[in-house]
Amino acid sequence: MLHGFFAMLKLPLVFLLRRPVLWLSKRISASPDRDFIFERLTEVYQDIVNNKKPKHGAMYDLDLKNGSTIIFSDHHKGNRGRSDEFRFSEKNYLAALEYYDARKANYINLGDSEEFWKFNIFSIIKHNKATFDAEKKFVERNAFYKIYGNHDLFWKIDPFANMFLREVYDKTVNIYGGIVIRIKYDDDKHIDVFCTHGHQGDRRSDGNQFSIWFVSYIWAPLQAFLDININTPANVQGEKTLHNRLMYEWSQAQQNLILITGHTHQPIFHSYRHIHRLREKLEEAKKEGDALKVNDLVEKIKRHPSQCDGSARPNSKYKPTYFNTGCCCYSDNSITGIEISDGNARLVIWKEVNGRAVREILEELPLIEIKHMFFG
Repeated sequence: MLHGFFAMLKLPLVFLLRRPVLWLSKRISASPDRDFIFERLTEVYQDIVNNKKPKHGAMYDLDLKNGSTIIFSDHHKGNRGRSDEFRFSEKNYLAALEYYDARKANYINLGDSEEFWKFNIFSIIKHNKATFDAEKKFVERNAFYKIYGNHDLFWKIDPFANMFLREVYDKTVNIYGGIVIRIKYDDDKHIDVFCTHGHQGDRRSDGNQFSIWFVSYIWAPLQAFLDININTPANVQGEKTLHNRLMYEWSQAQQNLILITGHTHQPIFHSYRHIHRLREKLEEAKKEGDALKVNDLVEKIKRHPSQCDGSARPNSKYKPTYFNTGCCCYSDNSITGIEISDGNARLVIWKEVNGRAVREILEELPLIEIKHMFFG
């Protein structure tokens, strides 16, 4: 009876508030700001590499050349209800974690793992026991690295966050704005792999402390209550692509650095072989008259980092400095991630085939090739 009363109360509130909130959403949803993005990325990275006790993250000495590491982001775990984007991808995710745990891989979680804009911590814990238990296996091996994003800022700002993390993982888990993995070579040269969520420069969730608190505790729940989602790909596809390009530009301007992010849900694998393969598939789709496939491939080519300076040039000496994991909540239930193992960096997808979760390598780049691109 009480539930019915609140349902009746919601209808007039939605009617009164939906239009002004949509108007305000568009007002505060500004396009990515190049200067602010560059400033914030630089601040986080420099803090990690230059300070003994950084406030934004930590530096780790992982063996990326010989070991095994998987990087996933943007699960948006919820309550398994209709608005839970992760509910159908869970099967592929659990299969992937079982695969990587069996290989004693490190797991870097790039944020937006839990969806706090729509769901509270108690609901998330209740409905995600299987996924937390699977992640816990990496925690037990000290092989789990957790980064927060804009949708799970709760882990950064809530005073009880550490208590809840201990509850789900049975162990204290550090959570960072970013981590840096320094790959060292015999000739005293190194490459820094900077892993962060990628929302740096978003004034709604990466601004001052008040704006972060307001978005996390007031603005996001209000949008969820009113069934407003200003972050759908259809609404902000252009902004996401621009954001990726700015991330790429910043990474190109750094010294011996590779940037890996999530946030945009757009997988980016920075190799000219990839762009050429996309163009070959585009020509095939045009010949077959497959308009939907043509449109999809055109969009993928547009947002490839190599397009930032015009067209891809096969003989260019550009460095592959920016990668994006994609996400773990695609509409077809698949998940994508960046895998580093056996001397290669790979863009991988886990999808369901005949009722089974199957891993497929979408693109591969030898690590030695990356070193040669940096140092010749």
